[in-house]
Amino acid sequence: MFRRVVRASKFRHVFGQAVKNDQCYDDIRVSRVTWDSSFCAVNPKFVAIIIEASGGGAFLVLPLLKTGRIDKAYPTVCGHTGPVLDIDWCPHNDHVIASGSEDCTVMVWQIPENGLVTPLAEPVVVLEGHSKRVGIVTWHPTARNVLMSAEKHGGTNISP
Repeated sequence: MFRRVVRASKFRHVFGQAVKNDQCYDDIRVSRVTWDSSFCAVNPKFVAIIIEASGGGAFLVLPLLKTGRIDKAYPTVCGHTGPVLDIDWCPHNDHVIASGSEDCTVMVWQIPENGLVTPLAEPVVVLEGHSKRVGIVTWHPTARNVLMSAEKHGGTNISP
């Protein structure tokens, strides 16, 4: 006699429900650059999303309450000359965000209180010194004004 055993799970009878369209972000051209990044960062005031951009890298900064269709002409943060690979909000200031790019730079940006109304092309600080593309930027969770950036190395080279 064969008995089928059902695994016990507290999630077995949980079902999700799709969010309504007016509560979603629509028509955003998310970047297609292959990288180990989440392509977005969120804080209590804004959501930032890395997007496709011609002539360099860019990302959107949207107030959390602005949902629905996003106009293609919506202002972007656009100071990098190569695609943006990672972004991270400062945990101590909801208006400061850092971005790392294929152009080997890290830029720190100050977002206006009410969000972007015009494109933002002038960073507060440009950090140079990487020899390869910057794939990771992360703020220290407790120390103020401490930012870590790292390069992504493309494999290992073994010499005979």
